[in-house]
Amino acid sequence: MNDTLLMNTGMSALIEKLGNVDAEKFISLVLREPFDYTKWRKNNLFVGMSIEDISRAAMKLQ
Repeated sequence: MNDTLLMNTGMSALIEKLGNVDAEKFISLVLREPFDYTKWRKNNLFVGMSIEDISRAAMKLQ
């Protein structure tokens, strides 16, 4: 996926889930704040979930 397609796909996903205004607000927040996604992911994503829990959640989305 090239950069343009990735940006368009990501923006479409944000708008679909958040709506136009909140998608723009989200982007503004990300640009304004020093944000380390890798650090956030390590400390916030899947906290308290076992590998089995994560696998079940992924299978539901499939």
